[in-house]
Amino acid sequence: MKLRTARHTDHLQPIIDFYTQLLGLQLLGEFKDHAGYDGVFIGIPHAAWHLEFTTSAEAPIHQPDDDDLLVFYPDTEKERNQILDRFRRADIAEVVAKNPYWNNNGRTFTDPDGFRIVIAM
Repeated sequence: MKLRTARHTDHLQPIIDFYTQLLGLQLLGEFKDHAGYDGVFIGIPHAAWHLEFTTSAEAPIHQPDDDDLLVFYPDTEKERNQILDRFRRADIAEVVAKNPYWNNNGRTFTDPDGFRIVIAM
């Protein structure tokens, strides 16, 4: 089984930049004007999952909750530190997680759509 999580956005390029340049994932593919949608696939090549972000003339209706999280587990401490350093250099502020577990076991940030991600320790 494979997993794709899809989300509509009004901030496609900032989302691409956030998840590729800062988080370190790769742009795996993209499409233009597919039934009025443009979109991208972001993830790790050959992994059994990826993120899809789409945009269209219709605005998304999001209500991110502080417990709606994408949690990423870097393979090494070095990789984790590199990600955190990129976030610091880009002035992406860490936020306090609602669930105290993530304050002790990761670092939480907000993406350009207002959804939270955790870089786990």
